Amino acid sequence: MKILVCITNVPDTTAKISFTDNNTKLNKAGVQYIIGPYDDYALARAVELKEKLGGSITVLNVGEAESDPQIRKALAIGADDAVRVNADPIDSYFTAVQIAAVAKEGGYDLILMGRESIDFNSGVVHGLVGEMLGIPSFSPVMKLDIEGTTAKFAREIEGGKEFLEAPLPLVLGCQEPIAEWKIPNMRGIMTARTKPLKVVDPVAVDDLATLDQYTLPAPKGACKMIPADQAETLISLLKTEAKVL
Repeated sequence: MKILVCITNVPDTTAKISFTDNNTKLNKAGVQYIIGPYDDYALARAVELKEKLGGSITVLNVGEAESDPQIRKALAIGADDAVRVNADPIDSYFTAVQIAAVAKEGGYDLILMGRESIDFNSGVVHGLVGEMLGIPSFSPVMKLDIEGTTAKFAREIEGGKEFLEAPLPLVLGCQEPIAEWKIPNMRGIMTARTKPLKVVDPVAVDDLATLDQYTLPAPKGACKMIPADQAETLISLLKTEAKVL
């Protein structure tokens, strides 16, 4: 079985975010990058499936050279080879087109990725890729097993879980608890240095949207502590200041 795992190179959740060029670009100075946490779950489950069923895992990233350390980490965790589309992933559509192009050429049985990246949080790339390839797409998947050419999985829905079966190939957006994150061991780190990392040029994509600017969330306001015996004061503040009642 050939598995394609798509990973993102995103700022660490503890990184301090700021912007440059009139708030049109991320200020990357001093920012620590990681594999997207949801992508980590997808990779971990892919490794488990490979260990159980055999096959190969290819890691795919749409990004520039700064993504290479995270790609090498994915190779150290258990992927066999990697492809990096040498381009800035400017939006979800652009990224999905690049993934679909690589997937078409590779003929993969299963395409896994996180349910969303933690930078833009669009949560639509898996659906776009499925549509472009003409195969089913499901998200957020929290349990996955493969039996023959059939995938059996559970996904989270409002108020519960949905248990489904679908024929391969398909695209899945993953989240916890599909697997536990894996930490590369020393042997994996050493072998990752020699595993193939192919860099390819992006395919042409029409610009369907243009970026105006980024803005930071409003700073958190001061916290007011209201004594437990002053319920009327609390209700008044919720009405007049917080305006939530």
